[in-house]
Amino acid sequence: MKIEDAVKVTKFKNEWHRATVNLVYTTNWINLTLEKRASRHQITLQQFNVLRILRGQYPNPATNNLLKERMLTNTPDISRLIDRLVTKGHVSRCKSDGDKRAVDLLITEEGLKILEDLDSEMLMADILPKNITEKDCKLLSDLLDKFRG
Repeated sequence: MKIEDAVKVTKFKNEWHRATVNLVYTTNWINLTLEKRASRHQITLQQFNVLRILRGQYPNPATNNLLKERMLTNTPDISRLIDRLVTKGHVSRCKSDGDKRAVDLLITEEGLKILEDLDSEMLMADILPKNITEKDCKLLSDLLDKFRG
């Protein structure tokens, strides 16, 4: 679907305007899609992102600061986000041996299982290959990198 049809606009000021609106619209569409998929496993998209980062660190622990640095979205209250994952049994928390002020976070077996169940859904493997080639995905990623400077 063309962006003009999606947002009911007949003309944009210029192609930069069109691209900006298209990026915002598409970002929101992707976020809604991924939020729905994560919610079927009783987690949020931000919680999924934390679990994904912790799996990348596994078996080494991570800290709140490491998570904040690597999150895809700005998350001001990472502690509360971790609290919810600990309560659900997806993450374990213990005092750091190296830094008494820090807390070590580890993904649990249950957290790893949730990610295993969600992996292909969150990669949108059911949508992307139908709508865009792998070559076009590479081009899109390269253009987005260029877009950000």
